[in-house]
Amino acid sequence: MFSVIKTEGLARRGMFTCPHGTVQTPVFMNVGTQGAIKGALSAADLEQIGTQIELSNTYHLHLRPGDQVVRAMGGLHRFMTWNGPILTDSGGFQVFSLADLRKIKEEGVTFASHLDGHRIFMGPEESIQIQSNLGSDIAMAFDECVENPSPYDYVKKSVERTQRWLLRCISELDRLNGLPDTVNPGQVLFGINQGGTYDDLRIWHMKQMQDLPLGGIAIGGLAVGESTEVMYHILDILAPHTPEDKPRYLMGVGTPCNIIEGVARGIDFFDCVMPARNARHGRIFTWQGNLNIKNAKYIYDDKPLDPECDCPVCRRYTRSYIHHLFKAEEMLAMRLGVMHNLYFYNKLMERIRDAIDNGEFAAFRAVYSEQLARKI
Repeated sequence: MFSVIKTEGLARRGMFTCPHGTVQTPVFMNVGTQGAIKGALSAADLEQIGTQIELSNTYHLHLRPGDQVVRAMGGLHRFMTWNGPILTDSGGFQVFSLADLRKIKEEGVTFASHLDGHRIFMGPEESIQIQSNLGSDIAMAFDECVENPSPYDYVKKSVERTQRWLLRCISELDRLNGLPDTVNPGQVLFGINQGGTYDDLRIWHMKQMQDLPLGGIAIGGLAVGESTEVMYHILDILAPHTPEDKPRYLMGVGTPCNIIEGVARGIDFFDCVMPARNARHGRIFTWQGNLNIKNAKYIYDDKPLDPECDCPVCRRYTRSYIHHLFKAEEMLAMRLGVMHNLYFYNKLMERIRDAIDNGEFAAFRAVYSEQLARKI
């Protein structure tokens, strides 16, 4: 399923194969939480901008339209007409975000829907059943994400429970994949490493997962309150203990600089709502840094969003026009901004892969890790 083709330092160039295709890594997964990219991008648009994996969310699709509806329609691939790989998050992070509305027990979590307040129970088995109904290629284990920093004793109990939940996830997915009417019997499970910002808990949990039958290892519970330096430190201390033969996924991260630095620490998969969310507010990523297209300086600017970009937006539209769209609050503004930003992220990953292929990643990192963080 996963092979490493080339390395440069800890950076890895690989290939991940699943029922709906082969993914070149490192890869950025474009986030379509409810089966769609916020900003009015269709599955056809995702194909045009070079998307390799689409990511959707278990919790949100369970509430709307309901995973049973998606199953009845042939699974998420058919439902949204996306033929490439799909990863579904487990719902654990959404439960984390509902801290005031939840109750955690060994069996699972009871919480209130953010839509209408009705009570929902989700445990490892329920999360995997929902993801099986969706038919994604990669299902994420159900876990508890804790806020950073949290007390050591609580984090220790939490990560031990998350490990017990992981074993239940493995058993349930094995059972479901053996049924004759399963939507995607080739669905694989990624475990999620937790442990807050405590080195010993992080390493303990990674060692517990090393020999389990998992399709990949995710690192969760980061970018939730700790500094960037702490996040990089956790990646550094985990690297020697993470299986070499499985893809590594840093969840919910992040900026172009975060991605480059993550690749330098051996990460293969990334996802983040940032490029689409920023674009909807007029914040645009370019190869010179990031800009706010709403600024008055772009009223008469006839250049594309990024003169170095060949995306469908930059090939056709000017900064002046897109500035106008945002000021006029036209829906097209968000669509064009999101299309550009996601294309930029997908192209960033392509350039990272090329750099590793050519033994030039260190040089690429030296230039772009700092340059892409600049504000224009």
